Amino acid sequence: MAGSTPALPSASLGAPEARRPARHTSPSAEAWRRFKRHKMAVASLVVLLLMVVAVVLGPLVWTLAINDIDFKATLQGPTLAHPMGTDDLGQDILARMLYGGRISMAVGLAAMTMAIGVGVTIGALAGISRGAVDGALMWLTDLFLSLPQLPLLLLLIYLFRDTLKSKFGPEVGVFIMIVLVIGGFRWMPVARLVRAQFFSLREKEFVEAARALGATTTRQVWRHILPNALGPVIVAGTIDVAAAIIAESTLSFLGLGFPPDIPTWGRILFDSKDYLDIAPHWAMFPGLAIFLAVLTINFIGDGLRDALDPRKVF
Repeated sequence: MAGSTPALPSASLGAPEARRPARHTSPSAEAWRRFKRHKMAVASLVVLLLMVVAVVLGPLVWTLAINDIDFKATLQGPTLAHPMGTDDLGQDILARMLYGGRISMAVGLAAMTMAIGVGVTIGALAGISRGAVDGALMWLTDLFLSLPQLPLLLLLIYLFRDTLKSKFGPEVGVFIMIVLVIGGFRWMPVARLVRAQFFSLREKEFVEAARALGATTTRQVWRHILPNALGPVIVAGTIDVAAAIIAESTLSFLGLGFPPDIPTWGRILFDSKDYLDIAPHWAMFPGLAIFLAVLTINFIGDGLRDALDPRKVF
């Protein structure tokens, strides 16, 4: 028809960007993207992974035995033969550090797992319940919070150390005892945190919708409330790992942890305390290892807190 304007092709047909479907980002990928923005957390994660690789694979490379005694090389400083020096018996500190790192980090992870498991269970039961159950569980939590931890730790170790050592052996028995004692006194903050999260989340719209559709209480907890409450719990878990490493080091430094022939970082510090003036390297390396492990874990916790906080804008 004269004067009519020919129809132009749709803009959406010529623009590949318009036809491209919107990218879907999973919650884990979004959390990792936000975590990478925290430079100190990423650097701390790299340092911590290097430490874990060193203590796991290091003994395969550095094959000196931890109990080899060489009285000709006692209290030597760092050399090529002994990069971290030797102790009062001429034992290689690097070999003992690599061996002890496995135990110290295993204690931290195991105690954290126990504390998170107990704390999430009690916090979830208190958060989903009302009345007497919630009151009784919070009374139990307050009771554990009011106990003096260090004196009670020492009492429990004195009471049960010999029994566990005779039943499971000196290394496994002391490991079980320390994990149970440390984990048994670290679950209370997690329980309070989970309970508060449950109180907040159980009134949200998506939980109300699940309840209206006939979801049971168990399904509401496992499929809707608990997954959304795990962000703060993961952050608390990183703090518990650092606290457990410090607690194990403290007990070993007091001579109440692992036996002298099983070197942990805290035990090496305990053995070096009488030689600080003539062999400072003996205490410097385990102290530095504890410092780096705790510092990096705390920075990783800061990064996870920012990455898992939906109110934080990047």
